[in-house]
Amino acid sequence: MRKTKNLRKEFPSVLDSAYRQHMSDLSRYKEVKEIMSKDVFAISPEASMKEAARIMGEKHIGSLIVTKYDTPVGIVTERDLLTKVLALGRDIKQEKVEKVMSYPLITICLTTTIKEAAQVMIKKKGRLAVFECGKLMGIITASDLIKSLPEVPETEVKVDTFMTKQVVTVDEKVSLDAIVKIMGNQRIGSVIVTRKGQPAGIFTERDLLTAVLAKGKSLNTQVGDKASSPLITVSDGTSIHKAAITMAMKHIRRLPITRDKKLMGIITARDLVEAYAK
Repeated sequence: MRKTKNLRKEFPSVLDSAYRQHMSDLSRYKEVKEIMSKDVFAISPEASMKEAARIMGEKHIGSLIVTKYDTPVGIVTERDLLTKVLALGRDIKQEKVEKVMSYPLITICLTTTIKEAAQVMIKKKGRLAVFECGKLMGIITASDLIKSLPEVPETEVKVDTFMTKQVVTVDEKVSLDAIVKIMGNQRIGSVIVTRKGQPAGIFTERDLLTAVLAKGKSLNTQVGDKASSPLITVSDGTSIHKAAITMAMKHIRRLPITRDKKLMGIITARDLVEAYAK
């Protein structure tokens, strides 16, 4: 009897390539139900933005689903708080959630693929509420998506293509009140904090929530006291996939890009999702 040929030994490159493509396809079509955040926190439209800030800060989350009569009607985010309230000098104790929230919700179903979810997120520009048979099951954020970005051609693109090259930097002695106005007016989620002219840390929307607002701290303090340090960076030429892994491992959503220790730009979780969604 003729012996069966060992195709893997005879044609290793062909079989290995096919296997890698198969695994890549499996990752490409994973469904959002496997990666969504199932713990969804809600707030009523009548609640104050101070209460919204407290909940988001204590839970370390960036959004709350707004519900009326147990029905999801909108979403309020840390960006809403920053741009629509704080940057405009409005009182978070008096400002109501219903005046700030975004609606209607951007919705997808449980079986939506990660690729499709990424495309919807970039097109609609917002977090995604996951529903099944009219029931809210979870929420998908850019951070959720980057944890599962497959290693496919889309994610082998370099960060240089999608990073923001104009990075806002502030001295560590600048007040938080001034920083909030800068971030809100420019609609950015972070600033790089410098010490003696050199990048030393980063201050983000999440830092504002967790380290300041949720604890009832005053904005009349220096940003250097609340910035996250040391600064986590990657070099230019890094792939989108590797940047996503770095963010997921370090539990961050913004990654400064450097070349020979010089700051070249910054890339966010949403930038990575946009790269994959192409």
